[in-house]
Amino acid sequence: MRETFLVSAAAAGALLLAAVTMNAQYKEALKLVQTIPLPNLKGRIDHMDVDVKGKRLFVSGLENGSVEVVDLQAGKWTRSIPGLQKPQGIAYVPSLNKVFVASGDDGMLRVFRGDTLELLDSIKLGLGANRVTYDARKKLLYVGYGGKNYGEVGIIDARKDKKLYDIRVAAHPAEILLDKPGKKLFVLVPVANKIQVIDTKTREVTTTWPVSSERPGDAAYDESTQRLFLGTRTPPQMIAMDTKTGAEVANLPTVDGMDGVYFDTTRKRIYISGGRGFDAGYVYAYQHKCANSYGIASKIPTKPGAGTSFWSPELNRYYVAAPTYDNDLAAVLVFEPQP
Repeated sequence: MRETFLVSAAAAGALLLAAVTMNAQYKEALKLVQTIPLPNLKGRIDHMDVDVKGKRLFVSGLENGSVEVVDLQAGKWTRSIPGLQKPQGIAYVPSLNKVFVASGDDGMLRVFRGDTLELLDSIKLGLGANRVTYDARKKLLYVGYGGKNYGEVGIIDARKDKKLYDIRVAAHPAEILLDKPGKKLFVLVPVANKIQVIDTKTREVTTTWPVSSERPGDAAYDESTQRLFLGTRTPPQMIAMDTKTGAEVANLPTVDGMDGVYFDTTRKRIYISGGRGFDAGYVYAYQHKCANSYGIASKIPTKPGAGTSFWSPELNRYYVAAPTYDNDLAAVLVFEPQP
């Protein structure tokens, strides 16, 4: 009997150690290191981008009609660019000293000088102008816009601020990702529950992949494994997709109100933020284990309604935008990844 008890006690000790270890891992994927208030910012917040050298974060105040600028070095809000109509996608291009802002309600892509933030140019696209992605090699900016019947990916000469071409896709694009060589664009179409792949040389859709869950809205790409990580909303899931075949190789639950997906190449982690429209916000951190094996490493609480996020590998910081809630001001939550 005594031997049986000792074995059971040892087993219980092992289970307790495992539980403590798992709890430590649960808490350590991301650590909140700073909260930066955004005064006078009301309503939903959308996409962000960062000026790494100048330590500035650009934040789209979608319902506020503004772009907010945060001094990351000082840890405070510094100024606002007002008068925009549903600003969404932002791209800061340091080599051109420009900030590009896509506005959904008037279908404009506005170009601001990077240092002074004065308006340089305005490019008419179409309603629903949203996501942007920049090809530094070719100095081209890709912008998604359009409605339910069909969508467009506009190609902009970023040096001349001129639209060159449009590529038609199935419906309004919610996300546009460019592979590292600049040869393929991955376009998420939530209404159609599809991923469409564009050949940037021919400017044509070459492949369409169905998505098993509904409303894929955000994604990240791991070039080393050729895996596309999708965040879907109905139901909320993280889907890993093989970009050579379009096959779904992993499927895990994710946060309600998903609105941001990023991949940390150093730690092989996927960060998915969510909470838009909900009374609680979280970041789910997933760890790539091996081959097609992924697991939830952490569930980090943020703020109610805090959907969108931005990962800066250069600054080693993960930013989550939290809107106003009850008596709390809007804010940027700054997280540091933990080993």
